[in-house]
Amino acid sequence: MRILIYSYNYHPEPIGIAPLMTELAEGLVKRGHQVRVITAMPWYPSGEISQEYRGKLYLTEERNGVQIQRCHVWIRPKRNLINRVLFELSFVFLSFFQALRGWRPDVIFLTIPGLPVCVPAAILSWLYRSPIILNLQDILPDAAVHVGLISNKKIIRVFQFLESFAYKNATKISVIADGFTKNLIRKGVSNDKIVEIPNWVDVDFIKPLPQENNFFRRENNLEGKFVVLYSGNIALTQPLEILIDAAAQLLDIPQIAVVIVGKEAALERLEKYRQTKKADNVILKPFQPRNKLPEMLAASDVGMVMQKGNVIAFNMPSKIQVLLASGRAIIASVAAAGTAARAIKRSGGGIVIPPEDSEALAQAIIKLYSNPDLVAHLGKQGRQYAIQNYDFGLILDRYENLLDSVVQTLKGKHQFL
Repeated sequence: MRILIYSYNYHPEPIGIAPLMTELAEGLVKRGHQVRVITAMPWYPSGEISQEYRGKLYLTEERNGVQIQRCHVWIRPKRNLINRVLFELSFVFLSFFQALRGWRPDVIFLTIPGLPVCVPAAILSWLYRSPIILNLQDILPDAAVHVGLISNKKIIRVFQFLESFAYKNATKISVIADGFTKNLIRKGVSNDKIVEIPNWVDVDFIKPLPQENNFFRRENNLEGKFVVLYSGNIALTQPLEILIDAAAQLLDIPQIAVVIVGKEAALERLEKYRQTKKADNVILKPFQPRNKLPEMLAASDVGMVMQKGNVIAFNMPSKIQVLLASGRAIIASVAAAGTAARAIKRSGGGIVIPPEDSEALAQAIIKLYSNPDLVAHLGKQGRQYAIQNYDFGLILDRYENLLDSVVQTLKGKHQFL
């Protein structure tokens, strides 16, 4: 097949959707398909275009057999409504012309967020007579409205129109969790149109590694410590201050260390908070190179998943699959009725506690610190569950089958006509 992947983010961006789309594209190429990716110049999570990509309107690269077609985007570190609108419009307009430069795809794989890109994708679908598979990594505008990112009623209506437009023009909609399916069905989307395929993890890359001679432990003076690690996005929906509050309650146990890895700008804010709490057992570190990720995860005893209580129920952090595959126990500070909590409980790889409750979090850390057998048991169960349910090869099979079924159905219709 000839597959066009439309995604805001791609390699070399280290976190979020970029690694997922990179692995998907390269995995499909290894199976004999032609893949080109329409994406932006690398900008995430720093909020500015990477140095080597600046000053270019368009750029085409090839990496591991994937043709990567990039376009400039308006991006500024300061996130506000105007900058966001300009970002969306710049990508929508410039990416469309980039997508016209190349072979006609058999199928368009469009990943969300964000929503406005469904417009150029729909036009391309009409021009190329190619079906669209809409891959939902988040449901907008629901998630943004729920946490207060969007409050302007006119803008909400625009996004709701775009959401409806995207669902209508998609041949199939792939969702990453059951909570997404329930949300879409409530909005009138046919169940026949929806396919549940969870996000994956490369279990050969992310795997349990020994803590002895671990670079991350060595560099951060963590030898002999019980390490609780949070690594990932630090934004409105991740209350990392709660983790610092919990750490401050554990100062009398010097063997416990809390490590937070994230974007440097966010760490500056957390450092000020850490100082006010006198939480000397908290270490703040910037994102590590992706090739160091397995060893960084191995440096921990416990991995954290954190969400605010107001995070919408269907949210499913992709870090869950990664932590499970790393063979480390998980503490999930998330809403008990949400998709994330169900995934953790189903895996048997962690414990779920109420969100935004520093005392409950401190007690959960003490519980695991005091019970190394439980930590080992949770890690082993989580690893096994990841192999059985989230292995990249298994998930790639499902995506390949989905792509092929959509293409073959369209060919059948054309032959009939």
